[in-house]
Amino acid sequence: MGDVVVIGGGQAAASLVARLRAKGFDGGITLIGAEPVPPYQRPPLSKAYLLGEMEEERLFLRPPAFYDEQNITLMLGEPAIAVDTEARHVIAGGRELSYDDLVFCTGSAPRRLPAAIGGDLDGVFAVRGIADVDAMRARFAEGARVLIVGGGYIGLEAAAVACKLGLKVTLVEMADRILQRVASPETADYFRALHSARGVEILEGVGLGRLTGSEGHVTGAELTDGRSLAVDFVIAGVGILPETALAEAAGIGIENGIRTDAMGRTTAPHVWAAGDCASFPQGDAQLRLESVGNAIDMAEAVADNILGAGTPYVPKPWFWSDQYDVKLQIAGLNTGYDRVVVRKSGAAVSHWYYAGETLLALDAMNDPRAYMVGKRLIEAGKSPDPVAVADPDTELKTLLKA
Repeated sequence: MGDVVVIGGGQAAASLVARLRAKGFDGGITLIGAEPVPPYQRPPLSKAYLLGEMEEERLFLRPPAFYDEQNITLMLGEPAIAVDTEARHVIAGGRELSYDDLVFCTGSAPRRLPAAIGGDLDGVFAVRGIADVDAMRARFAEGARVLIVGGGYIGLEAAAVACKLGLKVTLVEMADRILQRVASPETADYFRALHSARGVEILEGVGLGRLTGSEGHVTGAELTDGRSLAVDFVIAGVGILPETALAEAAGIGIENGIRTDAMGRTTAPHVWAAGDCASFPQGDAQLRLESVGNAIDMAEAVADNILGAGTPYVPKPWFWSDQYDVKLQIAGLNTGYDRVVVRKSGAAVSHWYYAGETLLALDAMNDPRAYMVGKRLIEAGKSPDPVAVADPDTELKTLLKA
């Protein structure tokens, strides 16, 4: 067997190299990571790691010894800077690495606030890597004033951590409401109430005009509604972009990420992609999923296909978010929904997304049973009666038999 080179240091990269070895691949494997640590999980960064409840080593997806035992070469802190798809080599760490198959698992990068509005001031942060969180953690002192820009899940998770640590938290969302791109008004209402009850000030339909500073440090923010805020630091949670620059420079097709076919192959021979950076066919479009589940499943599918499986990747979307004492679990994709069915049972709440009579997705707040049942229904292509779903007296397991 030949040599496989993987570019990336996250969940997709770690899953892919482990899968290759588990399936009996005995060729060379080299993993090139831009950061100086082995592949690690990112969701805890804005939760347990930021709270100080998780050590850095616990973030690692595999202990460093695993890579030695599996004869996987790690090139860490030496980002790939060029790919030649004709000569079939990667330049990283001042070396040319030849490959028989190359996989992009480059993930995504946070959108940063523009320098023109003060985004380059000291004290302005984004949440993506260990270094980002390490840099901001010292600012999380009780009584400090933090402005969070963006009302998606990253922003809300950061707000929850800051609030728990006793900070004064203001969150601004330029859209009409928080979670507008990813969740229903019902789910947005639930989380708005959750944060507001704990003292977080949420301003919707309000954008950031510019940040102001003194001696290079951020000290204030001017909002689009005319008000000014004094701030000690700022966290930008305004979305992420797929890391495609290296692939694009190599002449590989880009469409909503690095374009792949159903097998995970890019437009260049012997080059594949998986995870946040990759898009794959879904109907008439190229779908890209930003989730741990997709990173694992797509990476394993690509590994299998490198070994000749010839099996199209079929996503089974799932996501989660932890805020205060609430665990949100999401199954499916809500794109195209036209109504939301609300189910309440004590403190457990779930929102079921339907398009006509077809169940598309659900958001389950502290309701793991609804999540498990809903996920199984969606994956099986079954759509329970919405009236039965909404009735708290309906035993959820009976929905699986319908």
